[in-house]
Amino acid sequence: MKHLSSLFLLLAFSSAFSQKPSKIFTSDIDHFWVAYDSIQTTDSFSKKLDLIKRFYTGKATKGLKAFMNARGYNDSLYVKNIENYPKFWNSIRSNTLTIKTKTDELERSVARLKEIYPELKDAEMYFTIGGLNSGGTVSENTVLVGAEIATGSPSTDVSEFQDEWLKGVFAKQSLDNIVSLNIHEYIHTQQTGDRRRVLNQSIKEGSCDLISELVMNRPLERTYLYYGAAHAAQVKDLFRKEMFTGNFSNWLYNGRDKGESADLGYYVGYEISKLYYQNAKDKKQAVKDIIELNYNSDKAVENFLTQSKFFKEKTKDLMKEYRKNTPDVVKITPPNGSLAVSPDTKEMRITFSKEMVPKYYSFNLSDKGKEYLPITKVIGMENSDKTLVLGVDLKPNKEYEFILTNKGFRSKDGYSLKDERLVIRFKTGNK
Repeated sequence: MKHLSSLFLLLAFSSAFSQKPSKIFTSDIDHFWVAYDSIQTTDSFSKKLDLIKRFYTGKATKGLKAFMNARGYNDSLYVKNIENYPKFWNSIRSNTLTIKTKTDELERSVARLKEIYPELKDAEMYFTIGGLNSGGTVSENTVLVGAEIATGSPSTDVSEFQDEWLKGVFAKQSLDNIVSLNIHEYIHTQQTGDRRRVLNQSIKEGSCDLISELVMNRPLERTYLYYGAAHAAQVKDLFRKEMFTGNFSNWLYNGRDKGESADLGYYVGYEISKLYYQNAKDKKQAVKDIIELNYNSDKAVENFLTQSKFFKEKTKDLMKEYRKNTPDVVKITPPNGSLAVSPDTKEMRITFSKEMVPKYYSFNLSDKGKEYLPITKVIGMENSDKTLVLGVDLKPNKEYEFILTNKGFRSKDGYSLKDERLVIRFKTGNK
């Protein structure tokens, strides 16, 4: 599962227990607050480091150890966060401790999940205190939660934060959502495959919401579901243009950038899964199909989409439409692969098959590094916005190499560039 950069990815809750005994672990939270209170007794940073280690990280469960390793947390980070945000910690404390009062409810929800999906495999759940940048992550059959993010609510004091995302992430959160969010993440521990394609990943996320709704037997309260339903036609039209790409920026894990319109891939994936379920005669088999869908198989995912009837067209016809309309690079000057480019060259031109949206570009360094990048600036578009002009600074007898990606390039009719990753390389000649 990816780093959780938006509200519902960041709230990584999973029921993690077998029927007997319970496998929810909350001791890290208790240990943190013992360390927190101890730290208030001294002004010495070195003593604070000793206290956080003695009472918290030194007593870490295997879940906290895994979380710290995955996110790069250390004793120094914890102490600095405690020092910098006292109002926040005082406001979040009671919420984090509330987790222990939810265990019975969480266990009942997993029992209900097992009723509708008897093949359910056990998972473990570790509630911890993280480093204020991640609600959690899933690792195989283990869910690792940063409760200081995951249990925030509108009453949480965010006045000390400079990070705009942190200021807004709790605005629409509620502790009442814990159980459904828990089921969402539990389903992730059951899924197979991790294909970086908008269609696959949207169904992977949205299907977890659909199963959560079936378990809870009531509609989910999610901003992206409300927003998506209110803009359904517009969202659907944009999705058909981008679902076969690997560009998540408009669809997933984009809470810092999109605000209210973030994570609409969850909404689309939810709608596709819901239609699949509604169209199925055997509902228990449909649940099994949804949970066990292989996300590494594009064919399996595309068949699932077709059977859902989310689009009136078959997926193969949508693919033909997509391939027909996606823009391509038709010319590069100097030509890609050239071996004797004049070092006096000051501009490069990249020409596309369609008119492109100006001011949206995406370039990456190649594996060779920054010293192989010739670009000094983006001059702009010409040729009716079909040609991008780049300023370059070249040296004699030198190789250059960089990567053009489709994450930023988009045609004016809404299609991303065909090549997800185009390597551009050339070599200069003598002066």
